Amino acid sequence: MKVAISSSGNDQSAQVDPRFGRCQYFIVIDTDSGETKPVANAAQSAGGGAGIQAAQTVADYDVETVLTGNVGPNAHQALQAANITVVTGVSGTVSEALKDYLDGKYKATEGPTVEPHFGMSGRKGG
Repeated sequence: MKVAISSSGNDQSAQVDPRFGRCQYFIVIDTDSGETKPVANAAQSAGGGAGIQAAQTVADYDVETVLTGNVGPNAHQALQAANITVVTGVSGTVSEALKDYLDGKYKATEGPTVEPHFGMSGRKGG
């Protein structure tokens, strides 16, 4: 199974980024082989549509599950359309988040957890 974790850095010791669409990196981990790949999030500084672009990025890596702090409505819809399970409320380091998920401490999220534009500087939703 491939898991993508929103991250503030490019390795498993980095903290989970609470923003999905505007995180710095996705750490893509193949739980079967142990292979880890940091993927820079090109949508991080997008003027709009960051969540949808970020969802496309992880879908391009055949990810089955996303672990993140929060996810907005557009990103959640795009991830669902790509048949990617969304898990929110995740924190700690990337390696801790993966372990906790594999240990069953996190469950799939049924809907968005923040308003649109949550991760944009100076914006509070809308």
